[in-house]
Amino acid sequence: MYEYKFIRITFILAGVLALLVTSCREKQLKMQETVNPFFTEYITPFQVPPFDQIRNEHFMPAFVEGMKQQLEEVNSIIQDQEAPSFANTIEALEYSGSLLRKVSDIFYNLTSSNTSDELQRIAREMAPVMAKHRDDINLNPLLFDRVKAVYAQRDSLGLNQEQYKLLENKYKDFVRGGANLNKEEQERFRKINETLSSLTLQFGDNLLKETNAFKLVIDKREDLAGLPNAVIQAASDAANAAGLPDKWVFTLDNPSRLPFLTYADNRDLRRELFMAYINKGNHGDSTDNKAIVSEIVRLRIERAHLLGYESHADFILEKNMAKEPKKVYELLDKLWQVVLPAATREAEALQNKIKNEGGDFRLEPWDWWYYSEKIKKEKYNFDEEVLRSYFKLDDVINGVFMVANKLYGLQFTERADLPKYHPDARVFEVRESNGSHVGILYMDFFPRESKRFGAWMNNYRDQYRKDGQHISPVVTVVCNFSKPTADQPSLLSYDETSTLFHEFGHALHGLLSDCTYPSLSGTSVPRDFVELPSQIMENWAAEPEVLYMFARHYQTGEPIPEELLENLKKSQYFNQGFTVAEYLAASYLDMDWHTLSSNPQTDVLRFEDNSMKHIGLIPEIVSRYRSTYFQHIFSGGYSSGYYSYVWAQVLDSDAYEAFRHTSVFNPATALSFRQNILEMGGTEDPMVLYKRFRGAEPGIEPLLKKKGML
Repeated sequence: MYEYKFIRITFILAGVLALLVTSCREKQLKMQETVNPFFTEYITPFQVPPFDQIRNEHFMPAFVEGMKQQLEEVNSIIQDQEAPSFANTIEALEYSGSLLRKVSDIFYNLTSSNTSDELQRIAREMAPVMAKHRDDINLNPLLFDRVKAVYAQRDSLGLNQEQYKLLENKYKDFVRGGANLNKEEQERFRKINETLSSLTLQFGDNLLKETNAFKLVIDKREDLAGLPNAVIQAASDAANAAGLPDKWVFTLDNPSRLPFLTYADNRDLRRELFMAYINKGNHGDSTDNKAIVSEIVRLRIERAHLLGYESHADFILEKNMAKEPKKVYELLDKLWQVVLPAATREAEALQNKIKNEGGDFRLEPWDWWYYSEKIKKEKYNFDEEVLRSYFKLDDVINGVFMVANKLYGLQFTERADLPKYHPDARVFEVRESNGSHVGILYMDFFPRESKRFGAWMNNYRDQYRKDGQHISPVVTVVCNFSKPTADQPSLLSYDETSTLFHEFGHALHGLLSDCTYPSLSGTSVPRDFVELPSQIMENWAAEPEVLYMFARHYQTGEPIPEELLENLKKSQYFNQGFTVAEYLAASYLDMDWHTLSSNPQTDVLRFEDNSMKHIGLIPEIVSRYRSTYFQHIFSGGYSSGYYSYVWAQVLDSDAYEAFRHTSVFNPATALSFRQNILEMGGTEDPMVLYKRFRGAEPGIEPLLKKKGML
């Protein structure tokens, strides 16, 4: 009896205990769901973002709290009873807003690489709020008084170079941020910034929708004539993913669009795909960008005038190496005089090819890739698809890692234990040759509807130092390369291989940064200098010595044949007139929009046409970007700065000569480039840094030689 009661009581207690445990677990899970990871220290390895814990609902509260905390920090600076000093004003301002920076770095990376309707909604809601927050700081007169007081005594403070540069930047940021405007002007300035923040965001959202909406659906196998099997298989996979079995789908993403334009025999379909691409944002519907472009340009002009600049380009270029629009146009004109005749000769050769094949039509832009590929095969015995077989993505990744190892001693180890924001992303720990930690590198390679087009590098965390602690960088490289198919791995074209080397150069700039202040570290340099570390890396992608290191046939493992390498080398000068002309045309278009000193009384397409007529662009070539999908300048950070790629090509062509004169892996040259360029961030004037590495300012001749135009 007592035994039965004991057992019964035991079971009752066990049941109660189980209920309590279950209740505690439910409360714990609920707490975990409600705890915002942004409000705690990350407990992940190397304190990388805990992507597996971050939910969309965490962003808005973190933004709000981050802005609140930064304004409290700013208020503390203002109320400091001590006289304004570099430490209590400039450094305190630099390190303020750590939570806001933490959430912003993650959020805006995700809206580019893995967005959603909810993230886009939050971005639209936050854009004017964030613009107001920045203006609340930049237009605070009491804060500016303290900054101005420190700046006035800058030469007597005993500052080192980096401190001096930070002080100079902070002061100029306030002035450029409207601090010297009167109250009425400041109110208008705020409204312009608020509206621009929303417009530029809407431009990018429209472009993503336009890109995702178009599908060229093919249901007849004969319409696939000329296309390589791998391209056909990829199109079949895309069709199956879209719920269209027994069909083939081509999209506006580069890995789909460019092979179709290069190989498809069906000229009408080439035209359809090409026209869809160049008319993105130009359909007179809800995602049309023409009105947005006009309004962005108008507001940028008005803001420049408020600040005392003749044009938006004058405002932007003041901080760049070029300094003024005149110097940009001088460079573009100097190149255009050589490039346009070269492109015209190439067009004539393509027209002759059409005639020799019995065609009686005029060469059009959608024919260029198709017929130039034919001539390249004939002239150089060069087949891009054969070359692609030697550029398996994993091998190319290993190739860029080997180059970084031979130049800088870096080691890369893939980490499966670190959280990722998408299953496609891969994560690597980067170490010095002695094993010490450098940073974390995320890499994300394949197109998807949640990712914008193109390729880029960014940071999830900047490198900097604070309170004696070194904060290591967390860098990301995002691309849109050909996906693996059922029959083969991801194989890159040579252009895609160069793109990966390019973005990896940006990554090295972020990873090897050795600066104290986050706003000066890594890629925080003038726009026309930031492309030097990326573009110089492309040179190694063309070196036979480098290609022998990693380029192996994906099936046989055989190294790339010497004959194929020789043909690749010979073909490097081929079609350069076209390649450079379409780029320069876009650079002119950018500058023409942003050197306007009054609102243009014309529509967007007419302005664009006049811009191209002015430089004499031949009708067979279209500007690389037209206004309605020119994301670099209307939704990115390259307004009045698209020229910077060719400006940096002048730098990188000249800089690479330093390696050529000795060895492409010369340790002393690599160390000099690392110490004078990669580690320095924006701590000094870029030309000073460049001359410290190279010994003199660059000339244009190495670039023309590199392009085969000298």
